Amino acid sequence: MIKEIKEIYAYREMIATLVRKDLRGRYKGSVLGFLWTFINPLFQLLIYTMVFSVIMRSGEDQYYLFLFVCLIPWMFFASSLQDGSISIIREQDMVKKIYFPRAVLPIATVTSGFVNMLLTFIVVIAVTLISGRGINPAALACLPLVMIVEYILCLGVAFIAAALTVYLRDLQYIFGIFVMGLQYASPVMYRVDNGLVPDRLMWVFKLNPMTSILNSYRDCLYDKVIPDFGLLGYGLAFGVVLTIVGFFLFEHLQKGFAENF
Repeated sequence: MIKEIKEIYAYREMIATLVRKDLRGRYKGSVLGFLWTFINPLFQLLIYTMVFSVIMRSGEDQYYLFLFVCLIPWMFFASSLQDGSISIIREQDMVKKIYFPRAVLPIATVTSGFVNMLLTFIVVIAVTLISGRGINPAALACLPLVMIVEYILCLGVAFIAAALTVYLRDLQYIFGIFVMGLQYASPVMYRVDNGLVPDRLMWVFKLNPMTSILNSYRDCLYDKVIPDFGLLGYGLAFGVVLTIVGFFLFEHLQKGFAENF
């Protein structure tokens, strides 16, 4: 594994190039261009806020902010799974013609989504300040750690999804359905501990690593408290194990990538 990691590091410039290419081409040809990075989550925020603040009242103070601080990280996770699943297929011509560590492709996909999330968090922090809710500097200082934990988890998810989808193309559509379902099994739009979740289903949320990660985002930016490092540690451990397993699975399955295009 050390040898493979060194080889990937040697191709870091290629990863950077692919990330820049993805960020530039994401909204290529559209009138608003890169502004869609901010407009898309804002529209989703508007829709969810109307549903849960007006139609199905959540009872949360400043619900738009309560939702926003978790919606953006969730979109990063969703894109890592869905875009990561087609990262090899999308570049199949390059895979067939050029030698490079294939793991570069899912890494570049996740990194591009991560950079996109960082840029969007400029809007999140601005909205937090404008809302008058304020920021706790100590809690905000923990935010990069939470982001790193999520990045590790998303990397593992992308490795597994990318490797399997080459062999089972239907997975790219199944993952879309899975993400939609998992969103409601994650504390994106509501709190887990407010009585909405039946006790018999609580184990699902506790096993879900995104629960600890999303709660940590909300702790840092909405509740303005230091996140629970014990719960965040679970997310980190889960992410590390998933990344290691995903990397080995990817390395094993990549031998047959070219034959399946």
